Amino acid sequence: MPPTLNEIREAAKRIKPYAHRTPVLTNESLNRLVNAQVYLKCENFQKVGAFKFRGACNAVFSLSDEEASYGVSTHSSGNHAQALALAAKLRGVPAYIVMPENAPKVKKEAVAGYGGRITYCKPTLEARESTLAHIAQETGSTVIHPYDNERVIAGQGTAALELLEDVPDLDVMIAPVGGGGLLSGTAIASTEMKKGIRVIAGEPEMADDAFRAMKAGEIIPSVNPQTIADGLLTSLGRITFPIIQGHVEQIVTVSESAIIESMKFVWERAKIVIEPSAAVAIGVLWEKKIDLSGSKVGLILSGGNVDLEKLPWQL
Repeated sequence: MPPTLNEIREAAKRIKPYAHRTPVLTNESLNRLVNAQVYLKCENFQKVGAFKFRGACNAVFSLSDEEASYGVSTHSSGNHAQALALAAKLRGVPAYIVMPENAPKVKKEAVAGYGGRITYCKPTLEARESTLAHIAQETGSTVIHPYDNERVIAGQGTAALELLEDVPDLDVMIAPVGGGGLLSGTAIASTEMKKGIRVIAGEPEMADDAFRAMKAGEIIPSVNPQTIADGLLTSLGRITFPIIQGHVEQIVTVSESAIIESMKFVWERAKIVIEPSAAVAIGVLWEKKIDLSGSKVGLILSGGNVDLEKLPWQL
């Protein structure tokens, strides 16, 4: 069963001693440009620099003492890996992390810095899953999936919960979508807290499997996506897909140029460091493929983990 609003509220209490309640910021330059009142939920200021800490923290601290004693494990290209490593460190248990060998250097270093025990693999889903299965069997650790996990989804939903507590009269909520953990939690919290709110997702045009899945009515695997938004490369899961089907109005695809332009704009005008995956949500407003003019828009800025040696507008 998908998590309920009550379970999201319970997750908020569980993670409160560990996670930041991130600020909600506005920027008049952005508002004028997109002709909407935009409220930015700044998960780039969350621990590990991304919303992922919420879900990982809820999952780790939901485990019994016996379960936790064997540690936790996952596969992740970056943000979830960092989040799980830190959550495990805070609980005093080991975290076994499978990472693709081509993961961004900044994320590899961060995972190691939080005490994660990294095993590298080929950058394919099959390699990630088979390596993780071997490690989980060997260690007895609990596998915490990056997004297709009810406790992770409940944790991710706490960002939208906080945003609607701070700004209760939103018309629209926007979040990026990769595997769908953030979007699922956001959609449940939003639609159960505010009747009639529109939940919209942003997805890179070059990794549009969720967009196509919604059209087809079935999960379509992501095959070799080529987008600068490296946090949005995964396919929807068996738990996240039906939640998104039932709660999300529409998925809007965003061009690579819009991702880069809107990311640079936010850096320059709002003075906020965001990563390309977070800029995808801004891109929904930037390209104006749907008319949100005059709306009060809540927007989850999913993270700010950027390799400063490889800024997209300098490549």
